[in-house]
Amino acid sequence: MSLSALRQLILPTRSTPRYSALGPASPIDTASDNGESSSGRSSTSSSTSLPGSSNLRIEKSSQLNGSTHSSSSPSSQLCRINPRTISDLTIGLSDGLTVPFALTAGLSALGSARLVVYAGFAELIAGSISMGLGGYLGSKSEAEAYQAALSETRKVVYEDADDGRAAEMVREVFADFAILGDGVIESAVASLRRDSEKLTEFLMRFRHQMEGSEFTSSRAYASGLTISAGYFSGGMVPLLPYFFAPRVQEALVASVALMVLALFAFGWAKTALVGECSRVACFKSAVQMVVLGGIAAGAAMGCVKAVGGS
Repeated sequence: MSLSALRQLILPTRSTPRYSALGPASPIDTASDNGESSSGRSSTSSSTSLPGSSNLRIEKSSQLNGSTHSSSSPSSQLCRINPRTISDLTIGLSDGLTVPFALTAGLSALGSARLVVYAGFAELIAGSISMGLGGYLGSKSEAEAYQAALSETRKVVYEDADDGRAAEMVREVFADFAILGDGVIESAVASLRRDSEKLTEFLMRFRHQMEGSEFTSSRAYASGLTISAGYFSGGMVPLLPYFFAPRVQEALVASVALMVLALFAFGWAKTALVGECSRVACFKSAVQMVVLGGIAAGAAMGCVKAVGGS
């Protein structure tokens, strides 16, 4: 968990004095505040002595704010995509692009396009249902584990007045950052112990690394549907040429061409979506997906030919 999130949970809002939730301001804070006020007075005096300097300062400030806003907007847009959704979609698409492709490529060795279509479509239905159920059960198990950890944490917090276990856990969390003094840590511990709900939330987020928003009841359904839809969508790509090509060999060539493009695009996109801006890294991921898909398809075709030849 980031240090900024920890500060948002512990420290008060801007409308209150700094460290008011942790106790009286320290001499260092008071000195810094006085320094800021004195610097503000000096800047005011300088602005009155220099004509037009205030306008120049305002113009520079507006330019700085504009550049900051423009530079932060792409990251804010990227954060709108839930990483769990990207993970579920990656699981579904990666399996959907490789397993049905390997199956259709292997069955094409038998020379019957109708057999490839029937078997491939049946595998798509069964695979998407199986993958969706797996995602649903996995997310449901995570939600149950979160509820168990939450119940245990609440029990520790409510018994903290007797044994002090929760306070010791808070000290261990702050010790991992190794940037705060003992006095500040004890003030933070005292502040958290005054609010049981805040103390519980703190321990769940920073000790157990569990966000409550990631373990909602609807998360299991969304995960299952995302994985299932990704598997079915990816599996339809290698199967489409067999619906239209007159001969199975022509359909196989078209299926291989489509899959190379699809695997390359998927490998590039899944790396770019997680924030990787390097084209070299995206290209390596794309080539890796193509190679893995080709190995799976080649192994399937080899097994079918070996069984058919025997």
